[in-house]
Amino acid sequence: MHTLLIVDGANVVGSVPDGWWRDRRGAAERLRDRLAPFAADGLPGAGLAPPLEIVLVVEGAARRVASVPGVRTDAADGSGDDRIVELVADRADDRRCVVVTADRELRSRVAALGAEVAGPRTVRPDAGRRAGTGRPSDTGDPSDTEPSAAEESAEGPPQTPSEGPQAP
Repeated sequence: MHTLLIVDGANVVGSVPDGWWRDRRGAAERLRDRLAPFAADGLPGAGLAPPLEIVLVVEGAARRVASVPGVRTDAADGSGDDRIVELVADRADDRRCVVVTADRELRSRVAALGAEVAGPRTVRPDAGRRAGTGRPSDTGDPSDTEPSAAEESAEGPPQTPSEGPQAP
């Protein structure tokens, strides 16, 4: 049985301050295309042998991103995190499942259901880096790959006090 790799699209896209907020759908499509080769090749550095079944969970402006060979997109009707938890809960009990996200609460929720968790760098080595510098962001927490306010430009993503940067 293939390993199920579920990718938190909004979180992984938001892990690199590369202007994704200007084109959320395009950013999710680029992530989808980056994921596609992993279906056949696996992710040996992360201990994920091929083949993989990859599900990219998208929400908001990225909900219309189409599936491609190797990556099935799943458009969340509401919360992307809740949809990811549903996907983990619905898998066969004996099936290996890995969720890619830096969201601490989501990591706890899916781990409680038996899923393994991995950070965005698993599928996106540039995650947690300042745009254009190749240097790590200054969050102080290696699992926290959200860009800091200092890394965002004045034209950065919209923010709400409780949610921080909004990703696709």
